[in-house]
Amino acid sequence: MLTETHAHLDYPDFQPDFADVLGRAEEAGVTRMISIGTSIESSRRAIALAETDPRIFAVAGVHPTTAPEAGSVGESLRELASHPRVVAIGEAGLDYHYLPSLTGEPAGMSDDDHKSAQERLFREQLEVAADLGLNVVVHQRSAWEDTVRILRDFTGRLRGVFHCFGNTFEQAEEVIRLGHMVSFTGIVTFKNAPVVHDCASRVGIEHFMVETDCPYLAPVPYRGKRCEPAYTRLVAERIAALRGTTLEEIAARTTENANRFFRFNR
Repeated sequence: MLTETHAHLDYPDFQPDFADVLGRAEEAGVTRMISIGTSIESSRRAIALAETDPRIFAVAGVHPTTAPEAGSVGESLRELASHPRVVAIGEAGLDYHYLPSLTGEPAGMSDDDHKSAQERLFREQLEVAADLGLNVVVHQRSAWEDTVRILRDFTGRLRGVFHCFGNTFEQAEEVIRLGHMVSFTGIVTFKNAPVVHDCASRVGIEHFMVETDCPYLAPVPYRGKRCEPAYTRLVAERIAALRGTTLEEIAARTTENANRFFRFNR
């Protein structure tokens, strides 16, 4: 039994064959999936999916790349998080990979302005999570120091899981010491990902979960194609091989970790 802890099931990529996607997940032993919101509307769609299928839960949040136009989201998130199928806030965090100096958008906004908007949005979502007793799914890309700095202010008030973790083992240990977790995607199956291989092989088994981030990052042998929850099994199999253990062990322990972090039956 595996728990897919990060999927974007509300995306249009899955509309043509949604029932088949869920069926393939079941056949692969993926018995629970978490659909992650990236905006208020996306979060509403994730909740609607969770209402239709007991295998699906939802996480409500706003992605950092939308920060300049997002405005205040606290009130909307509090309303969404009152739904019994919502198990965390997110994905929330910082993403400096798409700063205006690199993309040319949004016009007239500096990198510092964009970073400030992202920090405001991140802190607002962390405050909502802390007030409601929920944990947070963290998006971090090219913004390690600032992400950890902000999370330090919430130590003891909430826990985060750094989804799609691609940093070093030492960085994983840094956030684990603060009470957080990490989660691995299909990147762990890529040949050109030695840092992820090292981290997945060494991090304490009680400190990580598995995911796909579908429809993105399909693992080998499906790399470059649409990803889906069934491929959580391939992620877990690769981690088991790296650690010299069994799929059953990784499935059991990561499911236990997910149960503890998301508290599905709270």
